[in-house]
Amino acid sequence: MAVEEQKIQSQRVGVRPGDPCTLVIFGAAGDLTKRLLVPSLYNLHASRLLPEKFAVVGVTAANFSDEDFRQKLTRDIQEFGPSPIQKELWDWFKPRIYYHSGDFRDPNLYTQLTDKLAAVDKQQGTPGSYLFYLATAPQFFGEIVKQLGAAGLSREDNELWRRTIIEKPFGRDLESARALNNEIMSVLDESQIYRIDHYQGKETVQNMMVFRFGNGIFEPIWNRRYVDHIQITVGETVGVEQRGGYYDTAGALRDMIPNHTLQLVAMTAMEPPISFDSQAVRDEKAKVLHAVQPLSPEEVLSKAVRGQYGPGTLNEEAVFGYRSEPQVDPHSVTETFVAMELQIDNWRWAGVPFYLRTGKRLAERATEIVIQFKRAPKLLFRDTEVESLSANQLVMHIQPDEGISLRFSAKVPGAQMNLGAVNMNMKYQDYFGAAPWIGYETLLLDCMIGDQTLFQRADMVEAGWRVVAPLLDVWKALPPRDFPNYAAGTWGPKEADHMLEREGRQWRAKL
Repeated sequence: MAVEEQKIQSQRVGVRPGDPCTLVIFGAAGDLTKRLLVPSLYNLHASRLLPEKFAVVGVTAANFSDEDFRQKLTRDIQEFGPSPIQKELWDWFKPRIYYHSGDFRDPNLYTQLTDKLAAVDKQQGTPGSYLFYLATAPQFFGEIVKQLGAAGLSREDNELWRRTIIEKPFGRDLESARALNNEIMSVLDESQIYRIDHYQGKETVQNMMVFRFGNGIFEPIWNRRYVDHIQITVGETVGVEQRGGYYDTAGALRDMIPNHTLQLVAMTAMEPPISFDSQAVRDEKAKVLHAVQPLSPEEVLSKAVRGQYGPGTLNEEAVFGYRSEPQVDPHSVTETFVAMELQIDNWRWAGVPFYLRTGKRLAERATEIVIQFKRAPKLLFRDTEVESLSANQLVMHIQPDEGISLRFSAKVPGAQMNLGAVNMNMKYQDYFGAAPWIGYETLLLDCMIGDQTLFQRADMVEAGWRVVAPLLDVWKALPPRDFPNYAAGTWGPKEADHMLEREGRQWRAKL
């Protein structure tokens, strides 16, 4: 979609630009900034959604000048931004970039940062409202917030706001997540905290509420009377790349289930909110997470599967096993794949299993939500050639090709009564054009206007960790003996298939 088309579209739907502010990125020399944050800010500016009075201040330990940092981000946007970069747009953005170096644990950094921000406000006309983005290692989250508070940078006066965006992982388990919440909330009010999950920026995820609550034909059948089960798959073809040091201490369960995957569960299963107000929406999502029944230790053995990829073939190329990846223990027992069955203990979903799976080095990169409906009774077809009736499937494709598809049965032309499966596919690109947005744009804009709808509250974070706690405990007590147990380029260990087959079900074959 051309830039001018995006501008027209944003004006037509009444989206307002962000409030005047300065975005301070702690850890600004990392991959997140160059691959996602700066390209997203560029896209917001291209869509006229950045405020005119706006600036970015990068903070790391590296020794850059303002001009050095501007040149670095100029090179980065050429490599990772939308193509082609429009010179006039970047020329507007570039002089609004600043840099400040220091140690995150040093109080002097924050004293000097206060002076730096005051100087930026004077140069750019920004009013003193600050958005702090913690794009750092998790061990710095609490420290940075504490130092911001001590320096007075978290204090809100009159119309000026101070907000903090915190990346995942938010804790390592329930105890550490609760401790981090307590530490951060001793400085910040919940209204100032934006716990970010980039999956919530995907158009299909946001469209879930419109799809369910804006169409009269779906919500009446979105319950246990009509739905047989729900599958949520978050599949990645990549390995751990350069994150082996972190990943080997985290694993697929910690990395993906409490945040990304359970947020998709909440969006799929929530009740209609009373409005699109952020608290109303988050209240309903929180109710779902609190209603998820944690597995007992015995159920972990039968309703959860872990795996680790070994050598294999992906896209006709040989790839290493996990234990051969950089910075990974050659005898590692860290899981790179998780599948599990959950039950939601409420009226709408009682008895409907939710099957979740996520993994590295799988056969395809695909994130999708599958609503599989109950089969129609076969009584009408008992004297025909029809041997069985297939179930209707509604699939929300979240990435890489965002869209929605519906599978149903139709008669095959001919004299006999034979049925064939028909797929109706809607791709966002076909209907609404190909936007260059990558998902962070919406989240950053929401932070600038103070909309917390797509961000997790403290109770939601802790509820997610409560769900995975039994798996962490059992798997720690019983180390795996069969790792690696799936080849790279496959759909994970066979035990994940058997988990569904015992109930007469199977994973959706073609993503």
